[in-house]
Order: sequence, then C-alpha cells, then structure tokens
Amino acid sequence: MKQLQLSNASFRYLEQSFKEWLDIMGYAAISVYNMPLQVRELLYYLEGQGITNIKELNNKHIQKYYNKLKERANQRRAGGLSNNHLNKHIQALRKFIDYLRQVGRLEIPELNLKNEEADPKSIDVLTEEEIQLLFKATQKKPSRNPNCMSDAQMEALQARDRAMLAIFYGCGLRRNEGVSVNVCDVNFDRAMLHVRKGKNYKERFVPVSKSSLKYLQDYVYDHRPELLQGSKSESFFVSQRGGRVQGQTLLLRLKYLQHQSEDENLIEKEIGLHTLRHSIATHLLQAGIKLDYIARFLGHGSLESTQIYTHLAGVDGDQPQPFRNIPRYEKTQLHEDELY
Repeated sequence: MKQLQLSNASFRYLEQSFKEWLDIMGYAAISVYNMPLQVRELLYYLEGQGITNIKELNNKHIQKYYNKLKERANQRRAGGLSNNHLNKHIQALRKFIDYLRQVGRLEIPELNLKNEEADPKSIDVLTEEEIQLLFKATQKKPSRNPNCMSDAQMEALQARDRAMLAIFYGCGLRRNEGVSVNVCDVNFDRAMLHVRKGKNYKERFVPVSKSSLKYLQDYVYDHRPELLQGSKSESFFVSQRGGRVQGQTLLLRLKYLQHQSEDENLIEKEIGLHTLRHSIATHLLQAGIKLDYIARFLGHGSLESTQIYTHLAGVDGDQPQPFRNIPRYEKTQLHEDELY
C-alpha cells in the first residue's frame, strides 16, 4: 500500500485530509496511520478506472474494488488477505464514507459491504485460570532490581500492575482508553468508571466489579503517592517520575507478568493489552451475558464488532441475562529499564 502513488492531486489531498480528520476525531495513532493507507488503495483503483472526481463514487465502484481486494495477494506471506485484514479495509472504507459525508458534505450512499467472518484462531484469548496467574504474578518478588528501587517503589509497581489488570481486563478498556484514564474518572462510591476518550470521542460508563474496585483503591490511596514523588499529575497510571504512563510501558509490564507466571502455555501466547479486553468479553459471553450488553460494556458502536466473541466463546450470544449479573472475578527478553 505504501508504494502506491496517486497521480490525482485531489485524491492525494483527500487522503491527507482524511488522516487529519481521524486524528481530530481521537482515533488511535495506529488507526490514523493505517486507515488512510487502506483508503489509498481504493483511490488508486478509482484512478485506474478513469475516475478523477470523488463525487462519482458509488456502491458499484466500491463492490468491484472490494472483489479485486479479495483476490489480491498478501504482501507479507503466501495466499490472499485474511478475513481479519479484509475487515480492517471495510472499517477504513466506512470511516472514509463518514468523512466524505461530514466534511465534504457529499451524498455518498451507505456502504453495502458486510464484515467477513473473523477467524477466531487469529485472536489469543486467555482463560480465567491464566488471568488468575497474571494476578498472582503481581505478588511475586522480582528476581532482579536493575534500578535499585526501594521496597515501597516495588510494591507500588505491583499495585499498579494489579490496577492495570483491573482496568484492561476487569473493565475491558481499549489501550488508549486505559492510558487516558484520570483519577477523577473512577467513582469509587458508585463503582463506575467514566471512559472519556473512547473511539470517536464517545463517552461511556463502565461498571467496576468488587474485586477490581479493591485493586484500584489499593493502588490510588496506598501506592500511587509513592510513584507521584510530589507531582500533581491527574493521570491514573503514573510512572516512577510522576508522569502519565505510556501504553508501551504497560504492555511491557504485562509481558513481564506473563513471564513471571512461569506457566508454559501462558508464556507461549502472543498477548497485549487488547488481549485482556478480548478475554473479558469472551468470559462474559461464556457466563451467559447477552451480546448487546457486552457491546455496551465494550463501547462498540454495533453488534457486528461484538459478534466475533460468539465464535471465541463457542456460544450463540443470545442468552437473555441482566447486566448486573456480570461475574465478579475474585481470584486472583524484556528491556527492564522500560518497565517503570
């Protein structure tokens, strides 16, 4: 996609303007980077069809382009594009249509493309037992202390690790949502978390289970001050220097816990912060929570995005259960200088 060069100046402008719009709308950096590249393929295809004005775009053009995309060879491995990759293209096309309507005020028809059935094997989901192993790993004393931290500092990091698991697993937040949480967003009295920076600036309130709330309180009241070192940062997750922790730091801490678990099956899995989100969604569905409630919990704009968990959980996703019955889980080569 990167090597495709657009000859139409107006199309080049559209790609750049779309990228800026995504950034303004609060999309994650990876989406701001990838979606315009995916849209560039469409624009390049339109140029090849002799179309030079975006106003000429219709569903027939998009369908023909998508059919060609499905036949395109994968540039990184043998075979064609995976269904998950095709779905990312569909998502980019939908957002591009939204952009053309909102910014360009063009009367572009609704996209008729339906998501491909996602391959559940491409998503690693942790079992409830593996989640417990991660929590237990936060209690283990590190074998090394490269930064010569005090016991209080080490305990503060372990408390932050438990809070991290509570936020990304217990509350199912996306990576950027979790990193952006401020202390004031957690209502301890009502056991609710205010997600202010969801996708497309959509806010939502997420219920916090009793055990997750305990981990959050322990971190905020007993250990976060140790990390602040006099800083007045509003950030929920703070580094040893008192500033907002970056997503990469939390990811490295998660991988550190993965290795600390000393469980071969868990260590073999390719996990990230989003794995925790996938895992809680799957566990809730397995516990009988209705699909539309899980969609609200995760902040999905439509049930299509949530439907993948029915494949991961091996259920039909249609068991009518009240939201209050969400289970409350009571069980509980890295660059070490980047872990803090």
